[in-house]
Amino acid sequence: MGQPLRIGMVGAGKISGQYLDTLARLDGVRLTAVTDLDPARAKEAAQSSGAEVVGGVEALVARDDVDAVLNLTIPAVHAEVALAAIGAGKHVYGEKPLATTRAEAAAVLAAARTAGVRVGSAPDTVLGTGTQTARKAVDDGLIGIPVAATAFMTTAGHEAWHPDPEFYYRPGGGPLLDMGPYYLSALVQLLGPVVRVTGAAATPRSEREIGSGPRAGQRFAVEVDTHVTGVLEHAGGALSTLVMSFDIHAAHLPRIEVHGTSGSLGVPDPNGFEGPVELFTAGSWQPLPVSAGYRGAGRGTGLADLAAAVAEDRPHLASAEVAEHVLDVMLTLLDAAHEGRSLPVASTCERPAAVPLRG
Repeated sequence: MGQPLRIGMVGAGKISGQYLDTLARLDGVRLTAVTDLDPARAKEAAQSSGAEVVGGVEALVARDDVDAVLNLTIPAVHAEVALAAIGAGKHVYGEKPLATTRAEAAAVLAAARTAGVRVGSAPDTVLGTGTQTARKAVDDGLIGIPVAATAFMTTAGHEAWHPDPEFYYRPGGGPLLDMGPYYLSALVQLLGPVVRVTGAAATPRSEREIGSGPRAGQRFAVEVDTHVTGVLEHAGGALSTLVMSFDIHAAHLPRIEVHGTSGSLGVPDPNGFEGPVELFTAGSWQPLPVSAGYRGAGRGTGLADLAAAVAEDRPHLASAEVAEHVLDVMLTLLDAAHEGRSLPVASTCERPAAVPLRG
């Protein structure tokens, strides 16, 4: 690949540690600069990676030793940081969601096309062996024609473990926009884009209490729906049932299952890269061997793939086009829930390319 893609990281919060672990073991990328609103966090991240601390986004995107920006900020400023990077001629890879509104997402993609730079977006968990082995089983016809899927993400809320959880309960957060990208990106991988949605949503509690860290016991307002359920109609005709909740203390629900005309498929947690894939045919469940996806993947694999795609002049796998469609599906589902009717999804995307077994 030649020289590694030089990365400037914006945001050194909780998720950054997983990225730092992954980037440290990949040859195609090298972290060169870090900035964060908290200088101490930036310093800690820089010390662990050998990067330089930079005073702000504007200074970071202007650096000659930054080819791409890793955007790990809160959702409310994802688009703002991405546009600053693009304006400086840098590629961007960001945490999910791509943006908090359709207009912001469209502006990011339009700016990138004009500037001739790449935009990638989490989740890259769908590139791991879990989702990709399930994808191969569907593509190989092991369950026949897909007719239905279920996707469940249930938790009592992130405030129990996160010391600064308010952003999860503000616009751009909530269980759907926070965790939905993992599940919807997996469903798009497995079944293709979504054309219509029907939904319902609720906010059972108007306040939450921080459960850990120095601010434990403080209460804050909830500004988003915290329980969302929906039915998604995929372009191929399959129907997915979705439940995303910050209001369920415990459940025995599977993460994702896909059901076809001749069998069923158990798909591992899409918030991870690996996990068992189980096939039900002939009266019993059987594990499938790992057959596709990046082995040993971690958060940042999508950025490494973007770096390789730039060098090889090919499309990158964790694309902003899929992320834009997933955002539109989520926002349309919320619109449908609030309006009490089914709605068409205006956007679409190509079903992402399958990932052969790598690593």
